Amino acid sequence: MNFTLVAGLSSAHAEVRAEIPRTDTKVALLLAFIGGVLAGVGALAKDVIPHLPAAAAVVGGAGVGLLIGAAGLLLRAVRPNLGGGGGFPHWARLTPSEISAELEQDRRAQDISALSRIAVAKYLRLRWAVDLVCVGGVLLIAAAVIVGVGA
Repeated sequence: MNFTLVAGLSSAHAEVRAEIPRTDTKVALLLAFIGGVLAGVGALAKDVIPHLPAAAAVVGGAGVGLLIGAAGLLLRAVRPNLGGGGGFPHWARLTPSEISAELEQDRRAQDISALSRIAVAKYLRLRWAVDLVCVGGVLLIAAAVIVGVGA
């Protein structure tokens, strides 16, 4: 194996490995944001619900539903994949001698491929969740405007 290929594999492997914790950090921040928004909506809603116009209730309810859906997507993004073809779940199924035999081979290319698929799946769920949060936020703002106009 030439030096350029070895260096390239090492660099790509490190880059892909860093993407997974990066997505998990973004997911955690977005989950905290959604939790804060839902807590705020809940605190406001208990005082407003008896006087809430029907249109505001429908629009606001849809916004809350989208935020809850986004939280579900985010939780799915950080759910561990223990049945995957690589990483520690793979090592857990091997005997010590099988692990030694595996380590004699350079499997970084396969690992890069598997980790990249995991990272892309996480980023797709994160992207969909961000879209849901944006639409849900717009609906909550619209519900507040409906309440304000009706007041």
